[in-house]
Amino acid sequence: MSICKLIENFKNIKIAVIGDLMLDEYVMGRVDRISPEAPVPVVKVLEEKFVLGGSANVVNNLATLGAKVICGGVVGEDKNSDKLIGAFKNNVDTSLILKCKDRPTIVKRRVIAGNQQLLRLDWEEEFHINNEQEEELLKNLKEKIKNLDALILSDYDKGLLTPNLSQKIIQLCKENGVIVTVDPKPKNIENFKGASSITPNKKEAYSAVKKSYQTDINLVGKELKEKFALETVLITRSEEGMTLYDDKIHNIPTYAKEVYDVTGAGDTVISVFTLAKAAGATWEEAAKIANAAGGVVVGKIGTSTISIEELLETYNNIYGTSETCDL
Repeated sequence: MSICKLIENFKNIKIAVIGDLMLDEYVMGRVDRISPEAPVPVVKVLEEKFVLGGSANVVNNLATLGAKVICGGVVGEDKNSDKLIGAFKNNVDTSLILKCKDRPTIVKRRVIAGNQQLLRLDWEEEFHINNEQEEELLKNLKEKIKNLDALILSDYDKGLLTPNLSQKIIQLCKENGVIVTVDPKPKNIENFKGASSITPNKKEAYSAVKKSYQTDINLVGKELKEKFALETVLITRSEEGMTLYDDKIHNIPTYAKEVYDVTGAGDTVISVFTLAKAAGATWEEAAKIANAAGGVVVGKIGTSTISIEELLETYNNIYGTSETCDL
């Protein structure tokens, strides 16, 4: 299917994202001297901003590309949760978000000077969602599942995607013919057995199957696919590009003019990969489109999204096409 037809279909796709919601805050400045109090740089603050992070960045990527998105997760009963939910675009349904009084909304603050991250401060508490919260989230999801084309599980290992909840969501998707993709943390890989696809980076892939870096990456990809009963596996490999494992092995060269910050690049990849597949692409076509998207966002500072215009232009540049769409 042509890239234009896929892009035109984005607006018709409904995707749920369930995962660890966060706020990413940035303190931007410049460094001119070292502190006299301690051997640390003094950052003169020029700008402060926040963006949606964690699984909220996945939601934001999908919404920016025009998809209808349902967001699920857990936040605290605090001002930061209002700030996070209020930042979503109009095409985002937040009815699957649970508010819990016994934990804060996760916030990560980064201090950046001269395109260099100097420090990160985290506000979070380790927790595991309880049975009552699991059942509430599942009950709400069951009411929406028949209208979904795809669902993304975005795991940052913050306690939401337990083995029980993850497997029940995957089973629910299978029963209703819904694509389910996962951006997993290696330690939780067992939770996502039977998903349609997973999108680990190279380091995560090796860790998930407990292999050394001397092992052929293709053996790692095949083992992931077979051991965890996956339809496909997409391994992102930084400067080596991506490799997709379905019935064959598809090596996709990287494309990035400049790499400033890989923060959130995985969120963009799984967003575009899943959206393109739901819109009618083959898994290989979806991986190539996701590769184009990833090449754009690593050239931006912080968690970022990609516009349809950027996606089309970059795709045409990489793959030598010249499609023009009525956007």
